[in-house]
Amino acid sequence: MVVNVAIYLVVCATPPVLFWLASKAPAVAAALRRRREPGPVGLPIERLAADLRRVHRCLADLAPDAPIVRRRATHQAYDALLVQACAALGLRHWLDELPEGVERDIERLRVEEALRRAGLVVP
Repeated sequence: MVVNVAIYLVVCATPPVLFWLASKAPAVAAALRRRREPGPVGLPIERLAADLRRVHRCLADLAPDAPIVRRRATHQAYDALLVQACAALGLRHWLDELPEGVERDIERLRVEEALRRAGLVVP
């Protein structure tokens, strides 16, 4: 008798449970897809471009008698923004590897030109 009641409950309860699970499957699949999609990494390229233009203006407006610390800090900030822009656009650079001097200045010019060719407006 108990077996018959258990079979009856399974037969009556299984279809509603299966239909309920099937109705929730699209929502669960959408939640899994949303969780797997990678979010943006780093700053938006528009913000990087605006920051590059702003720091480039600061470099151009530095007075000749500006302290060397301010000059180096501004160059380092500009180089850091160039590195971030290269990472955002997938361009190669060697700004991190080169020491301060003529080689780094040449690499900075090369990176600026590569960014221009990639469509980023750099002064």
